[in-house]
Amino acid sequence: MNSKLKKSENPIAAILAEYPVLVLDGAMATELEQHGCDLDDPLWSARVLLEQPEKIRRVHEDYFRAGADCAITASYQATVEGFAGRGIEEQKALELIWSTVKLAAEARDHVWAEVQREGRPKPIVAGSVGPYGAYLADGSEYVGHYGVDDRRLTEFHRPRVKALIEAGADILAFETIPSLQEALVLAELLKSEFPGVYAWMSFSLQDGNRISEGTSLEECARALEGYEAIAAIGVNCAPASFAAEAIKHLAAYTDKPLLIYPNSGETYDASTKTWHAGESNGCGSFADSALAWHEAGARLIGGCCRTTPEQIVQVSSLWRS
Repeated sequence: MNSKLKKSENPIAAILAEYPVLVLDGAMATELEQHGCDLDDPLWSARVLLEQPEKIRRVHEDYFRAGADCAITASYQATVEGFAGRGIEEQKALELIWSTVKLAAEARDHVWAEVQREGRPKPIVAGSVGPYGAYLADGSEYVGHYGVDDRRLTEFHRPRVKALIEAGADILAFETIPSLQEALVLAELLKSEFPGVYAWMSFSLQDGNRISEGTSLEECARALEGYEAIAAIGVNCAPASFAAEAIKHLAAYTDKPLLIYPNSGETYDASTKTWHAGESNGCGSFADSALAWHEAGARLIGGCCRTTPEQIVQVSSLWRS
């Protein structure tokens, strides 16, 4: 294995050994839209890598200034096969995936030079690995029934995982994963090909007790418990009520740190690709919700779709002097 890929320290464990919560960032796509980017494209926010990468760096900076301890890279929909559909050759595609880590790290270093202080860890960069269904761009990422075998999933994920690690991501974010099959493929990929590299595993939800394909959270937690490389387990891209219930279930089945980064409260219609007003975040402000999630056992807390830097300020202020 390339020596550049060797890691040893679990960055989540290192931060949580000193701090009560690791604050994650919030939505990337909707912030890019606020900065004038058009994301109506199968590549989604990965399109901005091609056209306006400086805006991705700016959004990362906004979240670091808001108090985020971790930036999730703009690689959720950035895949070799996805870029190939736009006529982009493999080497260029890998360079674009690399750039997602560089943009986040540059933003972190720039902001850290301004704001570093006691009571806050130096932020880390998590390389986003979205599900196979996100590449398909047909809504299957919300149900998880792809009809493909483990080998196909491994071949699909391997190039991006390798590129993110080589680019220097501190940890990988396996996020919005809708099926246990895909979760285990990713866990096995790290174990067999990238020993010493850590990731978190975050599922999308059908309800408060089942992931999107219908598998129980208990089964998912137990299946992943033996994978040391999975440094945390949790949920994202779900309504806050489902996510909060899911954290309570997971707490009973795993000793791994728990993470939660739900949507703003609006609901997404995959058929029309539009957002609609939905539930509130449960108990008032985002900060109130974050406190409830922490009480339920969450140690990594942030936001997903439609959340903002202002909401991350609310979260980070809870555990900062």
